Amino acid sequence: MSCGKHHDTPCGEVLDKVYTYLDGELDNNRIAEIRKHLDECGPCLEEYGLEEAVKRLVAKHCGCDPVPQDLRARVLTRIQQVRAEMAD
Repeated sequence: MSCGKHHDTPCGEVLDKVYTYLDGELDNNRIAEIRKHLDECGPCLEEYGLEEAVKRLVAKHCGCDPVPQDLRARVLTRIQQVRAEMAD
């Protein structure tokens, strides 16, 4: 995904790191880069918000059980489908 605007840190790179960012697994420089990007980029901020909500929901209802990658992919695919239906 890309918003079409130039950023010091590309959209795809930020979205690839959303979960490590949410988990606090990045160094301070990387955190600052991602925060700066999210402050500048509405589409990435929206996606970040969605990812954060999904992560909280899963953590609340699944406790410490690891989420299977295929389940996460199915949930995110369904969210994208619903978004597309709502945009039509």
